[in-house]
Amino acid sequence: MHVLETDGWSLLLPPEWWAEREDDTVLIGDRDGVGCIEISELRPESGPVDDASLAALAAAIGGDGRWKPVMVADVPGLYAEGLDDGAALREWCIGQGRIVLYITYSCEVANRGMDDAAVDEILATLALDPDLS
Repeated sequence: MHVLETDGWSLLLPPEWWAEREDDTVLIGDRDGVGCIEISELRPESGPVDDASLAALAAAIGGDGRWKPVMVADVPGLYAEGLDDGAALREWCIGQGRIVLYITYSCEVANRGMDDAAVDEILATLALDPDLS
């Protein structure tokens, strides 16, 4: 395992997964090229993150009614899954304190579910910067 660390959060990645930064987004993929995790960080301008702000973000992303409550590594949020332009998509809007993460995992529909356990294990290692959470 190797540590992927930003100034707001960190994750542990298995050796067969790679990571790179593109602007304000971190891309994470497996070397087999099955799918890709994308993590975008948001910092609210006013007040701490709460259920209402997470719900507003999820509504802005779309798909009313498909978002369900979730906990990712003790960080509360919302989760949805579905299909988008021929790709299988899993989405999380999670956050607490002064940080929100919008996380997606996408892959071809034919590979749907193949990396779910690995993605869940990676996300279970998420740690937010204590100064922000």
